[in-house]
Amino acid sequence: MEPDESAETCSDSAASTEADLLLLEPFFGGSHRQLVHLLRSRWPTRVAVYTLPAKKWHWRARTAALYFAQVIPRSAHYKVLFSSATLSLAELLGMRSDLASVGKKVVYFHENQLVYPVRKQQERDFQYGYNQITSCMAADRVVFNSQFNMTSFLSSIASFLKSIPDPRPRHVRSQLEAKCSVLYFPLDIAGLVHARSSSPPAAECPVLHVVWPHRWEHDKNPSLFFETLFRLADAQAPFELSVLGEQFQDVPAVFEAAKQRLAGRVRHWGFLPTKEDYYAVLRSGHVVVSTASHEFFGVAMLEAVACGCYPLCPNALVYPEIFPEDCLFSTPQQLFTKLRHLCRDPSQARRRMPDMDLARFDWATLQPHYERLLLGDG
Repeated sequence: MEPDESAETCSDSAASTEADLLLLEPFFGGSHRQLVHLLRSRWPTRVAVYTLPAKKWHWRARTAALYFAQVIPRSAHYKVLFSSATLSLAELLGMRSDLASVGKKVVYFHENQLVYPVRKQQERDFQYGYNQITSCMAADRVVFNSQFNMTSFLSSIASFLKSIPDPRPRHVRSQLEAKCSVLYFPLDIAGLVHARSSSPPAAECPVLHVVWPHRWEHDKNPSLFFETLFRLADAQAPFELSVLGEQFQDVPAVFEAAKQRLAGRVRHWGFLPTKEDYYAVLRSGHVVVSTASHEFFGVAMLEAVACGCYPLCPNALVYPEIFPEDCLFSTPQQLFTKLRHLCRDPSQARRRMPDMDLARFDWATLQPHYERLLLGDG
């Protein structure tokens, strides 16, 4: 495996030789990349970063520990080790006793594998969830990006471990609970809101602009999203569509089918090259939709709301923790009905924007908590 171009320590010599915060990210893409960039930009002389490219997640989760054990130089300066839960921290520390001696080892959960959706329980790869449990056992602090993420993980440990033949580990949850806490993923909410308010007002589009800003993968349930749009199109409902988000090697076939069937309604199709282009499309949208069957925070949804999109999300997973009841749907029919209503009068999306406290997800609000976690005694 070759390291990502950003897989080096900070170029500043002080950071490379005396950095006291070691950031490890085996899957350097999406929100994982976004968080590493943010933390490195805030404390450039204190941070050393090692990453692997966001390709072949299963291989990264299985093998990144050995890679990092080989490439991270020994240093007496590290005081904190911070890694996403994709890394098998217990394996890394077993190979590197010097890193096991770092004063504080923090695991950050963007998602957890204990409740990852599978069609049949027999299809679940036990090792991924098991590695996350052992990483928590090896860590000093375990931080989740939402209450839903933490609760679903802790409450699933006992049933998950029942797959192990007797004798099984016992009382694992009670051993982990005290070191677990919730710290929301930090976003530049203030910057997005300012960009929206300072942008020249565009003429209100008379046709509903629906935005899909998610990864092109099965766990985002694109089939439900496109099936709903097919129904709207068959009902002659007026709407336009922007399908954004990252694409990986195994793209669900429904994307190509939807691109052809909805061709006359597409404004944007595919990953946009810059954040500025991406946010510009979000600002032009009326409504942002999630149909995910696997979501623990939802960076894309919150950024879209900050850019002025009305959110529609499942009444499940993390969404009730973040979004008001009016923005949630419980059945495919409810999603269809809500979108059809907005198609008739797109201006409703602007008038009905939810009253949300977005500031609680802003870096300015969360910064003191991250500083205590990574630079202080928290």
